[in-house]
Amino acid sequence: MSINWYPGHMAVAAREIRKVMPTVDFVLEVLDARLPFSTENPLVNELRGDKPYVKVLNKSDLADPVATSLWIDRLEETLGVRAFAHTRDQADLAKRLLSVGRKMLPADRNPGKDVVVMILGIPNVGKSTLINTLAGRNLAETSNKPAVTKRQQTIPIAGKYLLLDTPGFLWPKLDPPDCGYRLAISGAIGAAAFEYQDIGPFAIRYFRDRYPQALKDRYGLTELPTDEVEILNAIAARRGCVRTGGVVDMQKVCEIVIQDFRRGSLGRVSLEVPE
Repeated sequence: MSINWYPGHMAVAAREIRKVMPTVDFVLEVLDARLPFSTENPLVNELRGDKPYVKVLNKSDLADPVATSLWIDRLEETLGVRAFAHTRDQADLAKRLLSVGRKMLPADRNPGKDVVVMILGIPNVGKSTLINTLAGRNLAETSNKPAVTKRQQTIPIAGKYLLLDTPGFLWPKLDPPDCGYRLAISGAIGAAAFEYQDIGPFAIRYFRDRYPQALKDRYGLTELPTDEVEILNAIAARRGCVRTGGVVDMQKVCEIVIQDFRRGSLGRVSLEVPE
């Protein structure tokens, strides 16, 4: 199954970003540390040109720290890119991101001019929370539901910064198709665009191969079957997801697994590694 989600306001956001990009000094993009590849918008490189680029691997407290370290190294291989692991309670680091971007600007730039920072991020990566931290007040609405921000706004930040907040937008075709599954698992795609029983086996298969002990510990399993559906059946038996007659409620058990991942109940788990 192919998963795509591109509401109309996202197309508008992409056009607005393209229009104002020439006025921007540097780009700050918020990624989900658990899936930096899938949450990195491929349109950004096309839009930014050679402008400095700061990437924030947010929710790093939920991600595999080894994978996060590898991702930072990989991302910084690109000229003009700096990358940082970040969590929502690191206010000092959040504010340092702006000074890092300023130091990457051309030496001949007018030092008295406000630094215009475009902050980008696909839905539900924590962009609005970071904006509120940078501003020192609640300006951007936050929610566990994706696509809350629907219009661009300009926010003055102490230290002569102007922050351009943009709606979180995806791209018309998610490629490769696995990106769509990982984005759905993370919560970056609206629930109307997928079924839990479709993405649940995908998630279980990945966890079985990369984090088998996490599955055993979370669901009290001593053995992991080789088949992902059998693993889900075993979890269903543990979590009361079996209907009268022994029929497994696959929707319910898949939703339990996905929500456990999103909350960090499986431990520090990443959905992607650089290779």
